[in-house]
Amino acid sequence: MPPRLPDESIEVSDAEISDALAAIDQSILEQLQLRAAWLARSSAAKPAEDSDATAGSVTDLASQATQRITDVLATAKATRVQYHAALSEQREFDTRTATESVFRDIDALCRGQLAPVKVAFLGPLGTYTHDAANHQFGAAMQAIPVDSFAEIFAAVENGSVDYGVAPIENSTEGAVNQTHDLLVTSQLHICGEVRLRIRHCLMSQCESPSDIRAVHAHPQSLAQCRDWLNAQLPGVELVSEPSNAAAAQLAKQADANSGVAAIASESAADRYGLHLMAKGIEDTANNTTRFIVLGRHQPAPTGDDATSLLISAPNKPGGLRRMLQPFEDAGVSMTRIESRPARTQMWDYVFFIDVSGHCQDEHFANVLQQLKEETPLVRVLGSYPRAKV
Repeated sequence: MPPRLPDESIEVSDAEISDALAAIDQSILEQLQLRAAWLARSSAAKPAEDSDATAGSVTDLASQATQRITDVLATAKATRVQYHAALSEQREFDTRTATESVFRDIDALCRGQLAPVKVAFLGPLGTYTHDAANHQFGAAMQAIPVDSFAEIFAAVENGSVDYGVAPIENSTEGAVNQTHDLLVTSQLHICGEVRLRIRHCLMSQCESPSDIRAVHAHPQSLAQCRDWLNAQLPGVELVSEPSNAAAAQLAKQADANSGVAAIASESAADRYGLHLMAKGIEDTANNTTRFIVLGRHQPAPTGDDATSLLISAPNKPGGLRRMLQPFEDAGVSMTRIESRPARTQMWDYVFFIDVSGHCQDEHFANVLQQLKEETPLVRVLGSYPRAKV
């Protein structure tokens, strides 16, 4: 049994703390070994195609997963080191996020031994969408970078991947219109969401910012760093690229004396071997992008869910009010509303509405019924667990 946490008034030595943590780790490992064995038994009955797990017995699979669990527990111990380093430097350390990351990897690694989850995202490797996919699916994800948002949707629709991840809105620049337009015609479900804090970095092969003559980045990133760029690099050419990782690749491939720089994540600088010229150059401190996870199934209610709807208001006086009235009558909280041209007739619009709750909640059925009676188009794009902020 792991030791119980003593009362704060009782002093404990560093040796006692170390022994307690070792006992807790051992208890966690034993429980996760049992979890891996159960998971292996259930998944081995239906082995995934192209998975190394098909050749192994249940015992082998559990053993493999256990070894991966042990590896991740080493990461957990490293997290403790990071925590104490943050304390010594009087920095804040997000213990909840660190813990969730470790256990998300444990779950993903167990599953990854049996059936790797294929996930499509806007490539190349190192984009923020890649970071969001890692956040959602963990280390065992099989990353499938593609060249466009349309290819993300197509890959999930045709079954070549299990899920897709795409940005849908940013706290600074607003809606990602291309994702919204693709949702109008797709029959996929939104089955998850990720909220990722975006920290832009300037990177290059240049030795000094004064050597930079052009900055390449995705248009959204250039917009999110507009003030910083104008203040720090006035007159420098700003060049749009399909993604920030593509910009980082270009900066790596360019001649060292060409003056080419990129805006991307710190992980992209590490991946492509570029000098970090500046960190946190976004104009808004809490710059956050919300990503949606696309799949072919509808998740069951968790008790803390959100639902995304696609609705067209009737083109008549009071149409918008009638579209929104059922939400108020049922006490359903709307968290977002966004309009886009319907593309069926000039000046017709569709509305993307996010609300609290799951479409299978009892009171939601009445809302949907009223909407179908009052509006020409109602579609549930998906109900999914609300992202942890």
